[in-house]
Amino acid sequence: MTSLVVLDFDATGIKQPARSAIAAAAKLGEVHVLIAGNAVGDAPAAAAKIAGVSKVLVADDASLTHELAETTAALLVSLAPAYSHILQAATAAGKNTIPRAAALLDVQVISDISDVIDADTFVRPIYAGNALATVKSSDSKKLITVRASSFDPAAAEGGSAAIETVAVPAAGTSSKYLSSELSKSERPELTAAKIIVSGGRGMQNGENFTKLIDPIADKLGAAVGASRAAVDAGYVPNDYQVGQTGKIVAPQLYIAIGISGAIQHLAGMKDSKVIVAINKDEDAPIFQVADYGLVADLFTALPELEKAL
Repeated sequence: MTSLVVLDFDATGIKQPARSAIAAAAKLGEVHVLIAGNAVGDAPAAAAKIAGVSKVLVADDASLTHELAETTAALLVSLAPAYSHILQAATAAGKNTIPRAAALLDVQVISDISDVIDADTFVRPIYAGNALATVKSSDSKKLITVRASSFDPAAAEGGSAAIETVAVPAAGTSSKYLSSELSKSERPELTAAKIIVSGGRGMQNGENFTKLIDPIADKLGAAVGASRAAVDAGYVPNDYQVGQTGKIVAPQLYIAIGISGAIQHLAGMKDSKVIVAINKDEDAPIFQVADYGLVADLFTALPELEKAL
């Protein structure tokens, strides 16, 4: 039984959620991985070194330049006959591509799995992570997105996989790339960061994020996150959002500042190894999941914390 894992990568290398998807696939048997893009550079060599990978498939074509879901899904359909399972991390790319490929193959997508029981049976969170459902699929092929925070990533070194080039189907004309607006930051990506400092509605405005949270994040080498309330209020961009409708994270340390702890936010960060909460409301739900809690005015506590660092 062989699985294919679609890897998320960029110029810096293979992204951590992709290695977590490899760890999930390793529970099913032999693992092949797919590098799909244009001018993929050193990504195939980096993928070949990941522990547990036995083959790297490389699809390098101009039609894959912007990773449009239609083109990538067509590629997966062409490769599907050789595989029992096709997986990708539940990133924006994975959530876009895997369901489309599943529809083309006329199978049910199994989304956001947090554990693998056997080749047909998987565990996935439901009800904002408050319950876990064990699901069994009778489809001949399983197309799966993986909750990266639930699997320790495969080691980036230790493998020596073979590298093989695959053909890319002719690109369709149903969609075309127009433009991108991407935020740039020197900080770690949220889904891969070991430390995250998040702010909520209690920050009051975006200027306070810049003045109070950013210096602490810079000293800790942390990523900056936010609750949906802060994002909806326009304090910070959408890609900062942690929670059920944002990014699912599980860092070593999560610092929640001015976040009440709505169930939707907890669904995205409660698997963090250590949770620290700062809130002036001692009855805030966030304290129920926090390992360490400080009942204090954040406008007093954060400058003191920055000085201490």
